[in-house]
Amino acid sequence: MDNPLAELPAAGKLLGLDLGTKTIGVAVSDALRYSATPLETIKRIKFSKDAERLLAILEETKSVGIVLGMPLNMDGSEGPRAQSTRAFARNLAQKTSLPLAFWDERLSTSAVTRMMIEADLRRDRRAEVVDKLAASYILQGALDRLRHA
Repeated sequence: MDNPLAELPAAGKLLGLDLGTKTIGVAVSDALRYSATPLETIKRIKFSKDAERLLAILEETKSVGIVLGMPLNMDGSEGPRAQSTRAFARNLAQKTSLPLAFWDERLSTSAVTRMMIEADLRRDRRAEVVDKLAASYILQGALDRLRHA
């Protein structure tokens, strides 16, 4: 897997997802793919409802591809959370023809949390925004890679 982003179209907005057990952080890129913007945090209910909201967001943002954060273990291996992410992607792929790509999300949540602490954000406020900011962080990493590929 030399370029995990090879399946994505060359141009157009991308949606970034940070899949958690209770929430899904969502971010979107600009059409030129320079920056990722946090969009919303979806409270997970069940897959069909979660997918319905994601498909609506894809349509609203006119996104052409999806970047899913892949929660690898620190040694790069895949654990239960990575398997869960792959299962989510397989199920989502049955509901949309848009290409899905995975991006290594190791340390994204901790990096974002660190930034929020440095910005002196209250703990309750951090909890509200950490998922969509993590999605933005993941998507930005993928955008930077695409620009330099």
